[in-house]
Amino acid sequence: MELTSRIATLELRETFVISRESSDAEDVVHVELAHGDAIGFGEAAPIERYEETPASALAFLEEVEPLLGDDPFALEEIGARLAERSGEQAAKAAIDAALHDLCGKLTGQPVWRLLGLPRTGPPTSWTIWLGDPDDMGRRAERVAGRFRRLKLKLGAGDGLDAERVRAVRAAADVPLQVDVNEAWSLDEALEILPQLAELGVQYCEQPLPAGDPGGAELKRRSTIPIYVDEDCHTLADVAACAEIAHGINIKLAKSGGIREAVRMAHAARALGLGVMLGCMIESGLGIAAGLAVAPLCDHVDLDGNLLIAHDPWPGVEFRDGVQIPSDAPGLGVRQALPDPR
Repeated sequence: MELTSRIATLELRETFVISRESSDAEDVVHVELAHGDAIGFGEAAPIERYEETPASALAFLEEVEPLLGDDPFALEEIGARLAERSGEQAAKAAIDAALHDLCGKLTGQPVWRLLGLPRTGPPTSWTIWLGDPDDMGRRAERVAGRFRRLKLKLGAGDGLDAERVRAVRAAADVPLQVDVNEAWSLDEALEILPQLAELGVQYCEQPLPAGDPGGAELKRRSTIPIYVDEDCHTLADVAACAEIAHGINIKLAKSGGIREAVRMAHAARALGLGVMLGCMIESGLGIAAGLAVAPLCDHVDLDGNLLIAHDPWPGVEFRDGVQIPSDAPGLGVRQALPDPR
């Protein structure tokens, strides 16, 4: 198989803000994997928090082509060879997605069918990025009726996080979840979480820094379920997460791809954990790969393609709050013409 890759820039509709950073655009890496006349596509969304960048992903991809072999259906063997190289999970996820896309095209089947899963999963949440309370309330009001659940970014360090949730709750009568991106201390979490419970927040994502020693105590004392993101990357992390959380957030860019995400979901179920599926800022190509495993999850947060100004890989359908993968072979997305603007 022949692998080629390139960096692409995704422009956001508006500045996206979380507790530790803000962004107007995100660079991703697009991968093409050719086998005969068929080509599979995948997307890497490197996470700087884990010291991965588009440049490092590109360098990794250029090195590992000899590890892929000639059989696109040898997914387990290829994955094992890639796993011997540490890091660059987003790049591995792009290869994994391209392999699944290729296998689907070679067999004439969509990836979700190859996995033996239903076509659709739960509705996706829409992210209300971090701002002052009134601004977050206005943005929640603007999407009223379009999304069936909202995810609020918190953790500004100004003591107004409960007010942010209160403002959004006043504007939107839908299920809410919050994502703190590691910004609270244990004491802050124990003070704020009861207020969020009163406001009907369903669960809180990563309130404490990854590895914080207060994780087990917070799980024991929290008034709402705790889901971990930055604490949970691959299958090897899931058992430890059961000690500090009620659920995990799986992202392909952390797990290394679809196959590992499936393993993580089943392991979480065996441990009595809830399962959430998240994403980074991604085009329809990256989101389509995530949607293949969405039916295994309780909660879905796959709005990355909806946050960008022009999706270079259309094909995912958004209907009644649900992201729906194509029934075309492979991942079912196609490369669009350049944005005329």
